[in-house]
Amino acid sequence: MRRAVPPTDHVVVVGAGLAGLSAACHLLGAGRRVTVVERDGGPGGRAGRIRRGGYFFDTGPTVLTMPDLADEAFTAVGTSLREHVDLLPLHPAYRARFADGSTLDVHTDAQAMEAEVARFAGAREAAGYRELRRWLVRLHRAQMRRFIDTNFDSPWQLLNPDLARLAALGGFGRLAPQIGRHLRDERLQRVFSFQSLYAGVAPARALAAYAVIAYMDTVAGVWFPRGGMHALPLAMADAAGAAGAEFRYGSTVVDLERRGSRITAVLTDRGRVACDAVVLTPDLPVAYRLLGRAPRRAVPLRFSPSAVVLHLGTDRTWPELAHHTLSFGRAWERTFDELTRTGRLMTDPSLLITRPTGTDPSSAPAGRHTHYVLAPVPNTAIGPSATAWGELAPGYRDHLLDTLEQRGLTGIGAAVEEECLVTPADWTAQGHAAGTPFSAAHTFAQTGPFRPRNLVRGLENVALAGCGTTPGVGVPTVLISGKLAAARITGAAHPARARRRAPTPPSPGSDAAPTPSPTPGVLHDSP
Repeated sequence: MRRAVPPTDHVVVVGAGLAGLSAACHLLGAGRRVTVVERDGGPGGRAGRIRRGGYFFDTGPTVLTMPDLADEAFTAVGTSLREHVDLLPLHPAYRARFADGSTLDVHTDAQAMEAEVARFAGAREAAGYRELRRWLVRLHRAQMRRFIDTNFDSPWQLLNPDLARLAALGGFGRLAPQIGRHLRDERLQRVFSFQSLYAGVAPARALAAYAVIAYMDTVAGVWFPRGGMHALPLAMADAAGAAGAEFRYGSTVVDLERRGSRITAVLTDRGRVACDAVVLTPDLPVAYRLLGRAPRRAVPLRFSPSAVVLHLGTDRTWPELAHHTLSFGRAWERTFDELTRTGRLMTDPSLLITRPTGTDPSSAPAGRHTHYVLAPVPNTAIGPSATAWGELAPGYRDHLLDTLEQRGLTGIGAAVEEECLVTPADWTAQGHAAGTPFSAAHTFAQTGPFRPRNLVRGLENVALAGCGTTPGVGVPTVLISGKLAAARITGAAHPARARRRAPTPPSPGSDAAPTPSPTPGVLHDSP
């Protein structure tokens, strides 16, 4: 594995989001002195929090899977995730509501989910679910160590026994047909393939290997941190600070001081921070601008769809909502064409509705509720521009509320006491390329060793982390990206694995394969 050229004693991490905090913890665990520079007034990055009246809204991801990957960062600094965060398992992980009025609860427990599928679609589909679950487990095992949790120096690293296993499992076919081999019910197919949108590709075109995201959601389990998702970066920052990290909040990086092939200091609007090495976690265009160079690519980067998020603080809720509810429209293939090809706003939207107060009431005043409504939209490279969203936003907000009303959330518009609307214009203002927080799409040419590298050619003491680089988009992968960036700096192939405690066991009745406790030198991948 290629690594930064020493000395690397003092590392500056730019950005206190999940990737930067993960990198900081792993660097500290390897004995480095760490300074974290963050433009905001506290940690979190995209996993931030805003307050409106007495309501608190998580601004970024709402789905937490594979918490053992977060635990690795805490382990690196001598503590544990569960010493800092109260994780609440979600049962069901999701509730899916369809245009025909049917409803399916998605359980991560194998027996509970088999019974639910039988109730929903019959015994034949329940048998198909059992087959699908076994396939998802094998797919995860084939990918984790060699293709996700690893630093690539060359595409030749793909040539290993797990590549043959992945090929034999159909991982290089297309996702939708692979799911269809097991499940005939079109509604069930949606439940196990919509996750490809996280990767920025329609199920009909996505690699079947990306069913690994469905493994995380439907097999490995979904959790919610008490206090909201923002509790995770807060806890990581506390743990890193206790281990000696220095945090400089409210400091915007404006430039990097360079001497030859090394970065010698990070320049902020508040002064100069000398360093031996740097980990950059801003979105790729920002990182490349700071570095003064971008890697040459035969084809420009393609970016994932974006999202509009409507945060609502309401004086009531609707009991048909679970913590996470997927509200599917009638359209399916057309929806993905609109999001990834034609650039139109969804004419029949599928939505993710998250109701944190159903699990933890602390984010709202007594008797009140918070609702997070996420609507995928085209990114600004193929859809409406950031400027256009200034005019579109009010009407689109009303359209979302009308859609929710039509789908059974009667009176939701009148129940709103506080709200906040986030559009691609806001993501653009935060520095996200193409107005999307989901960065580069996971096309074949932007996956694994073909994804933008976390090392920068011509610079010997810089590593990148975040969803734009290895291994990709989503909370689990972003946490891994921080670990992989730290390994590039320190030269440790697997920084936290040797210190890792026994993993969280799967729930009763589950055939999930927990990430194994490693033998020496041995050891996953959610708008």
